[in-house]
Amino acid sequence: MTAHVAAATSTPTAVFPAAPGWLTLSAAFGDEVPTIADRDDLVVTVAPGAGHGAPACFFPDLATIEVDGTYLDTGVDPATVEPHRVGDRKRYRTIWGLLTHEAGHAHFSRWRAPAGAPPGAAAAADALEESRMEARQVQHRPGDRYWLRASATNLILADTQAHDPAAAPQMTAQDAARSAALLLARVDAGILTRREVATVDRVVRDILGTDTLTTLRRIWRAAHRTADDDATRMIELGRRWCDAIGTDANQPPDTPDPNATAHGTGNGTPSPLAGAITSAAAAIARAVAATVAPTDPVTQAIDARAADDTARQQAQDAANAVFGGTGTGFDATARHITGTRAPSATEQTASRHLARALTTAGHRERTATKTRSTVPPGRLRMRGAMTADAQRSAGAIPTAEPFTRTTRSVVPAPPLRLGIICDVTASMSALTDPVASAAWILAHAAHHTAVPATTATVVFGAGIVTPITRPGATPAKVTTFGTRYGGHAIDTAISALDGALDLSRPTAARLLVIISDGNFELETRQPGQKMLDRLRESGCAVLWLAPDKPGTDPMNGATVHTLTDPTTTARAIGQAATAALRATR
Repeated sequence: MTAHVAAATSTPTAVFPAAPGWLTLSAAFGDEVPTIADRDDLVVTVAPGAGHGAPACFFPDLATIEVDGTYLDTGVDPATVEPHRVGDRKRYRTIWGLLTHEAGHAHFSRWRAPAGAPPGAAAAADALEESRMEARQVQHRPGDRYWLRASATNLILADTQAHDPAAAPQMTAQDAARSAALLLARVDAGILTRREVATVDRVVRDILGTDTLTTLRRIWRAAHRTADDDATRMIELGRRWCDAIGTDANQPPDTPDPNATAHGTGNGTPSPLAGAITSAAAAIARAVAATVAPTDPVTQAIDARAADDTARQQAQDAANAVFGGTGTGFDATARHITGTRAPSATEQTASRHLARALTTAGHRERTATKTRSTVPPGRLRMRGAMTADAQRSAGAIPTAEPFTRTTRSVVPAPPLRLGIICDVTASMSALTDPVASAAWILAHAAHHTAVPATTATVVFGAGIVTPITRPGATPAKVTTFGTRYGGHAIDTAISALDGALDLSRPTAARLLVIISDGNFELETRQPGQKMLDRLRESGCAVLWLAPDKPGTDPMNGATVHTLTDPTTTARAIGQAATAALRATR
């Protein structure tokens, strides 16, 4: 059979005693292999040096699978594997793919070359078995395709020996045919794609010719339709294979010439065929790495929780960096802060109007609860009363509840957390006064709401984020500022407010207000958009106050309102904030 299916006289590789982690991994793989191979008599050994000289090997007479532990992905502790969780397998997809491949042999490679079979035909049949078995495996378990692809690179390189200077494929018909059986046939098996093996296809076609390659394709497609235990048919296909490429089916495959120049090109460089195989293996590896691995709900939940914990820690770190210190006002050392001024009467009025709007936005309707009872008070239901009378007449204990009543409870409005971000970069230079006014009105409005409210305000400009109002402080004065050129640190600003106000925790009504034209650099806009999406998914409303000018580009998902003069449009801002808050219910 193939290099992955050991002969009857072969014995497993002596690899134990091994480190305890490999014993744990072997046991874990052994628990899962019955599902893949559809048999429960298999023993699995995974350890460095196992595999009988190949990346993995199946011993049919001993019902044993060996996988070489050196193929365990870098950084994975064998004692930590949890293959019962589908999503965990992506950490060690190569070695899991090798196990899947050998389990496929255990399930479907049932034929054996009979005694006296022509050596050349048997070798060709062995090569055909690789794609035949994998075709059967993905027909039986389509989800295994990802794992078979993950192991294909190592199996192909091991089977073709493309990296071995003394044994790498040369520009011969026999090597080209074997390469076709191991790579091109896997395309028809549904494992690889034509684009991934295009370079091999061209070189093989140049060596064999289109007619011969077409004949070989008919043969491997016939092998894919052959029954698992039909040894006669497989040997016959192997004989046809030898006839197609002009080799003697009664002779064993040629042994590489040890005196040949490396890779057989005569100048110490890889042959075009060996180079094409290496290139195809790299293309397959890149494609697998770019493909989302199969997963399961448990792993998705674990990964989501880990990602959320990481994001919360990053937000807390950003908040500590921005709001660190003992001050309660603005940072007087920031280059774009110019000072403070007293709020005008119209700004004070606008903040109170906005406070009423925010209070209304947090209002919840009373909840109605219906209850039933055997005695008043309540509304009498005649059907229930008649049922109770019938039960008493029958001498039974009445269980009917003929009286119903409705009670309504007031649902307390949740506390409010309000984060405000102001853009003070050069593109906002004409809007510094309305932006400063809007920031004060929004922050001060929270002080007048009928529900507990916590606010914080930051500005970003010149590539830095500066706190204007820290959590728990109400600004008595309007902070004024100028604008400067520099990076738009919108990502840091969002992260800092999330960490300071817990905007991503659904324990309060939360609103993030961004005052900006949205003209951000890609390197800050992309992470900022991810943070904004995360906040919205957690139920935080996002209101974007955009200037009325060409080129304004708010980030996706925000409720957008055009900012003119916030002292006269507080009601419109309040309506937009209300709509944003209600959208999260």
